[in-house]
Amino acid sequence: MAVLTAFSGLGGKSPAAFLLEIAGRRILLDLGEGPTPGQRPDLEGIGRVDAIFLSHAHIDHVGAIDLWPELGRPPVYATRATFDALPLLGLHLPPEACRDLPLQGPARLLDLPVTVGRNGHAMGGIWLHLPAEGGALYMGDWSRDPGFCPSTHPPADLVITDLSYGERDQTLVDQVQVLADSIRPGMVLPVPILGRGADIALRLSGLGFAPAICPQIRTEMQGALPELRQIATAAEARAGDLIIAADTERPGDLVSCLIADPRDWRFIFTGHVAPGSAAAELVAAGRATRQNWNVHPRARDQIWLAEVTRAKHLIPAFGALDAALNLQRHWPRSGDRAGPYRQKKAEPMLVEETTRERAENDAPILVPVHELTLPEGRICRLYVGNLTEPKTARRCWLRGLPHR
Repeated sequence: MAVLTAFSGLGGKSPAAFLLEIAGRRILLDLGEGPTPGQRPDLEGIGRVDAIFLSHAHIDHVGAIDLWPELGRPPVYATRATFDALPLLGLHLPPEACRDLPLQGPARLLDLPVTVGRNGHAMGGIWLHLPAEGGALYMGDWSRDPGFCPSTHPPADLVITDLSYGERDQTLVDQVQVLADSIRPGMVLPVPILGRGADIALRLSGLGFAPAICPQIRTEMQGALPELRQIATAAEARAGDLIIAADTERPGDLVSCLIADPRDWRFIFTGHVAPGSAAAELVAAGRATRQNWNVHPRARDQIWLAEVTRAKHLIPAFGALDAALNLQRHWPRSGDRAGPYRQKKAEPMLVEETTRERAENDAPILVPVHELTLPEGRICRLYVGNLTEPKTARRCWLRGLPHR
């Protein structure tokens, strides 16, 4: 039976780091940092890692890849676009560590047959399916809304999905007009690399805007709208510009220079605003607002994914578990099979808590099942405590036990 250990990525927005033990192999699924500045997974006790899979080149999924030497220098699997983007984020891997995966179709990871497909969230981003032991599907971040995720997902008993939006079900079409109505002269839209920047530029241009774009967004547009002006430095920006700029979260990039520019630019963030981040400081100072732009699955997409994969266990990552519970009322019921977020007879799940050395705190604790989606026999490493302050929370190992 496959065992999934979550070193980070459950209970809220936190860096992705999941260890999947399947078919005799130990595969680390992503190795991120953030989105809260300085937030990194604690890999103490991880043991042998046979391979690392990187789903896409965003900081919260690849930002801790500098730990690669400490993990024994295992081979790293990703698409060529993901590998090529790492230097833009100040990250580097030696060429001999990199194993290219296709954007779509069958492949091999170590000696294991796998299937990959576009995730619809980022250019070069893919999900990973392993057919062994009933099947395991790691979605990473994903989205269906922009129409970038045409993949057919194979069946899998275990599915790790992206709960970033909880039960939000707004469509991107509605969000585009709301964003357009909020734009004023002298505004900057920071976006992740290989993400929504090109899509935003195309859609706003269709509404009559003429945004200036940074060189990275120009590359991502792949020749579309060549008439859009390109700017590489804050000095090239003109008063009244609408600017779409890739945010690498590195000092000296265009976004950080525009933040410091004395012309007092205003900002619109279309993604997660993490506590302690530069974005949060701008919002608090009244220089920025946040607008929705779908790059993660809506509630209807979660329902679709569980249906097409026929998942027995659906693990909600990167979002609050109480938001997963709210999906329960939308979930279609079919015989004895119900949504993975339902409470089993509204009873608590008995969970055994121990330290890593399994030497103290051996007393069982009761955790309401809606707070922990943990199948019987499954082992997960979680934080216990205030999940919004991970550094103050204590770590523990949790093993699902039978309901009594």
